[in-house]
Amino acid sequence: MNEIYVSTDIEVDGPIPGPHSMLSFGSAAYRADKTLIATFSANLELLPDASGHPDTLAWWGQHPEAWEACRRDPRPPAKAMADYVSWLDALPGPPVFVGYPAAFDFLFVYWYLMRFVGRSPFSFSALDIKTMAMVLLGKDYRSSTKRHMPKRWMDDLPHTHVALDDAIEQGALFCNMLAECRR
Repeated sequence: MNEIYVSTDIEVDGPIPGPHSMLSFGSAAYRADKTLIATFSANLELLPDASGHPDTLAWWGQHPEAWEACRRDPRPPAKAMADYVSWLDALPGPPVFVGYPAAFDFLFVYWYLMRFVGRSPFSFSALDIKTMAMVLLGKDYRSSTKRHMPKRWMDDLPHTHVALDDAIEQGALFCNMLAECRR
């Protein structure tokens, strides 16, 4: 079975899980040919005893529409993560976590999966779009940002800071990069 690339974006209220909460997450499952198979998203209730980090909350103050979107109809994390695992398990191939940057998004998703479900269908690894860009562009890591990426990698998709929108956008970016890499 072919791998399914699960582009995932998160929205949070601080830099690490536990003391801070994952507010929402969205995943877009793609085949390597950029076929979008399915999506999943959930807004989450805050963790008990967690609080927002002042710097992150200040950032949210500049993005009120995105804040409103991630606070609409929050679900208990245990239920949302169990539903997410069921969704991942139903995909037509083994899921591969894809993020931008993967180290940040995966940290929260993995922590929530282990805390609330006790397992991760991704195992304990993730594919990082920025690292892939570094290799394809032949640039230093810190120079491998979206503004330095060629326009041919970018589809006309919005980046709204709504987790599912951003997961779809980043998944298309990844698939475009993967296609170029495989040519």
